[in-house]
Amino acid sequence: MPALLLLFLFLYLGHYSAKVQLTVGLVAGGFWLACAFAVRERFIRPVQTISNMVAALREDDFSLRARGASAWDDLGLVFLELNALGETLRQQRLGAQEATALLRRVMAEIDVAVFAFDKDGRVRLANAAAARLLGQRPDQLAGRTAAELGLAGFLEGEPTGVREAVFAGRAGRFGLRRGAFRQGGRPHTLLVLADVSRALREEERQAWQRLVRVLGHEINNSLAPIRSVTQSLRARLGQREGDGLEQELRGGLDLIGARSEALARFMNAYARLARLPRPSLSSVDVASCVQRVAGLETRLPVRVSGGPPQSVQADADQLEQLLINLVRNAADAAIEAHGTEVEIGWRVDNGHLEVLVRDDGPGLPHTTNLFVPFFTTKPNGSGIGLALSRQIAEGHGGTLTLANREGTRGCQATLRLPVRI
Repeated sequence: MPALLLLFLFLYLGHYSAKVQLTVGLVAGGFWLACAFAVRERFIRPVQTISNMVAALREDDFSLRARGASAWDDLGLVFLELNALGETLRQQRLGAQEATALLRRVMAEIDVAVFAFDKDGRVRLANAAAARLLGQRPDQLAGRTAAELGLAGFLEGEPTGVREAVFAGRAGRFGLRRGAFRQGGRPHTLLVLADVSRALREEERQAWQRLVRVLGHEINNSLAPIRSVTQSLRARLGQREGDGLEQELRGGLDLIGARSEALARFMNAYARLARLPRPSLSSVDVASCVQRVAGLETRLPVRVSGGPPQSVQADADQLEQLLINLVRNAADAAIEAHGTEVEIGWRVDNGHLEVLVRDDGPGLPHTTNLFVPFFTTKPNGSGIGLALSRQIAEGHGGTLTLANREGTRGCQATLRLPVRI
């Protein structure tokens, strides 16, 4: 512009004709416009492009690309590097999104409860398994404190181990893992709880099943010849007379035979643990099943308190055997303490059927060995009733728990089964 102004000044002072001044002015103006356009295209527009790309990268928009990228030109080299940076950031963001999606999928699918607490002990993250463990919806957990959810004890003490706890009315042993992480520069606590009760019981049951198979094989090998010899001796003694010796031998042989039969029944009962088949599911009406079971106990009244009309998918024979065991145990306890009756009822809670069997017996002195095969507190008990009952419950995807009643004497057995639609 200064050069153009000087040119017009010289033309004016030089007393050139208007035609010459106009011609020179047009040529000079055109030249100036061409130079200005060239400067804009060469410098201004590239700088604007660089500014726009940097702004897009700052806003996490990695889709923009600069034209004219070239390794043989300074500005082209800048464009080339910016395009490479945008592609790298795009790939990194895509990888992060895929990793996040995978993590969310894993969190949703794993049967392990995962909680994330902030420094104030409030839930910031909880997966579906955590919600199921507490018997609530995932959206009900956000923002609640560990104390409100009954998890305060898990945020203290050793960061790893196995602890016993009760969640949503279900007792069990839980593997604990606790660690720390930072998010947004703030400390958080990650808590992982895994229900190991069923896995431990399954290992325990398999060990007992192996033992039962071995014992059954060995004892049956001994019982077979005992029965055979007993029958042979009884036949021989029947062919001759004696002066009391025959009566004595008969008594002894009768005792041997009786004990052999008792031992056979004993082993057959234990062998049921190892031979329990998988449940054959069908629709079972709860009310009808409970009424049948209640009618089988004749030693004292069994009161059916009832419940809502409900059917479950279950093996009818196995479910009935389970309830028979619970009612029989309840009746034994009530009779021992001179009780009056056994009560059985059911209810539906959070998608599960709960069958409750109550007695007014002496209650449970301890619960450690209740479900251990061979353990019994009854003089003539076999020690497999509760173990077999819990095996049936877990085979149906449910649980079986026993606890002393609150506010009164006696025990309550709770069978919890999923209601499948």
